[in-house]
Amino acid sequence: MTAQQGKALLLKLDPTGAGTFTTVAGLRSRKITLTSPAVDATNADSPGRWQELLGAVGIRKCAVSGAGVFLASGSDTTIQTIFFNNTTLNWQIIVPGTGIITGPFQITSLDYSGDHNNELTFDIALESAGAITFTAMTNTPTS
Repeated sequence: MTAQQGKALLLKLDPTGAGTFTTVAGLRSRKITLTSPAVDATNADSPGRWQELLGAVGIRKCAVSGAGVFLASGSDTTIQTIFFNNTTLNWQIIVPGTGIITGPFQITSLDYSGDHNNELTFDIALESAGAITFTAMTNTPTS
């Protein structure tokens, strides 16, 4: 597999629940973290006193974060409304050359910052709020 452009890692939102996803505008950086913590099942009878892990019982989680600028596309108002209403909506994360992660996410953090001579920037963090799906892909969407 060839190297993928970071800008191809896209964060998309379905604001109405109709199944139509639109790219969250102005993201300059994005990060996705998938976790499945291990459950230690080690006991006094563990062979050689080696750690044993219990499979298929850990809580899986997907966390997404990004930073950027809001553009005049209305996405800033949409994101603010979702945050202040504590709404859980379906999001998509496009991982270039790999696949699409889709499912319900909740905005857990929304930060604004700005210098007097620069644009207003924001940082956003989301956490999965239910079952997510992964769909492998063979080509990379561009928007």
